[in-house]
Amino acid sequence: MSISANNKDYSYILAVIKFLVFSSLGIFLFMIPITKGEEVVIPVATLSTYVQEALGQSLPYIITIIIVVTAFFTIVTKALKPKFIVKNNFLNSLFNVNNIWFIIRVLGGIFIICTMFQIGPKAIWSENTGGMILSDLLPILFSVFLFAGLFLPLLLNFGLLEFVGSLLVKIMRPIFNLPGSAAIDCIASWLGDGTIGVLLTSKQYVDGYYTEREACVIGTTFSLVSITFSIVVIDTVGLSHMFLPFYLSVTFAGLVAAILVPKLPPLSTKKDIYYNNTNKSMEELLPEGYTPFKFGLEKAIDKAKSSSLKKDVFTKGTLNVVDMWFGVIPVVMAVGTIALMLAEYTPLFQILGLPFIPILKLLQIPEAAAASSTLVAGFADMLLPSIMSGGIQSDMTRFIIAATSITQLIYLSEVGALLLGSKIPVNIKELFIIFIERTLITLPIISIIAHFIF
Repeated sequence: MSISANNKDYSYILAVIKFLVFSSLGIFLFMIPITKGEEVVIPVATLSTYVQEALGQSLPYIITIIIVVTAFFTIVTKALKPKFIVKNNFLNSLFNVNNIWFIIRVLGGIFIICTMFQIGPKAIWSENTGGMILSDLLPILFSVFLFAGLFLPLLLNFGLLEFVGSLLVKIMRPIFNLPGSAAIDCIASWLGDGTIGVLLTSKQYVDGYYTEREACVIGTTFSLVSITFSIVVIDTVGLSHMFLPFYLSVTFAGLVAAILVPKLPPLSTKKDIYYNNTNKSMEELLPEGYTPFKFGLEKAIDKAKSSSLKKDVFTKGTLNVVDMWFGVIPVVMAVGTIALMLAEYTPLFQILGLPFIPILKLLQIPEAAAASSTLVAGFADMLLPSIMSGGIQSDMTRFIIAATSITQLIYLSEVGALLLGSKIPVNIKELFIIFIERTLITLPIISIIAHFIF
């Protein structure tokens, strides 16, 4: 009996150590800002920068190979159904896609070849379309995916979600009708990057911890851009000295949108069903005699007991990286390039922005006509509205454009494409509706605040 008891004590202590050490490492990598020169970044971003610098000019070629290989095996799988792919669960889920994703991946392959070698229509590969995606965005995603894929299990598999979820369920459930663990997605996005929030949400949905509705709400509501990117946006409109009121305005408007938008279609019509009927959601009702801290700690230790560094970080982490590289990067190339082509070479966003002119005038925003086209352009790329506002003289109008572009949250050159490429069940039509809803809710709030500031 004493040997059994000693083994039990040893197992419990080991689980506690695993929970504390690996969860703390995950928090450090994804959530703790560190100073790098004059910048404040998270360690994962620093690691990704080192990879970009180390690979240098070879990185675009590596990305091109990944996208072309993805397109090739997707075509082979669709046409020939080879056994080595179809009978392997991982490869089958990676390459055996529906017709829409088949077309997007083929387009991604065509676009990357045109852009890499500057052949075909310039509209595809110019520095403002495919060239921007390949040179500015994809190298960042490639390196972020490498470390996010490997190290996300530190946040997901060693008890941190169970612990935080128990502590925050009384905030997240009544206010947002979401599990407490969703707070981790929000914090990781806020301090790290919106892409990390999408990856976290997709992984939790596939693993059965979020329902369809919860995954869609979290992915389109809490995958905020980082503080670092917000600094870039406000600097682009020449108002960096106003960052504090700018970010407070963004935060307040974003919270209001987070409460209201999930109550509207299409998010309100999403079902509370689990991916492949796999329900691993955490118990949120406190057993009698338990405090949230005690119950969360117990659930966290139970989770840590069943996890291991080899299985959950090295094995699953490597598969995560491959899935992100081959499953998501081609989608970003295709969807992002198309969105930027529409913004650069067509009047589509100017036309779509026309209905906003009377709204902007009603809100007494100067240069309403010039500002209107920037509002919808944010659907293509979050930085586009700020870039397009260069000719606007009014500081207040530029402030409103910059703040609204952040609260709109969904943009096809990154977060939108990631959502479409993930397992989260949203389509491009739904994303555009959510984008418009967020704009209509946050624009008046930011405008009212701006009138007080200016």
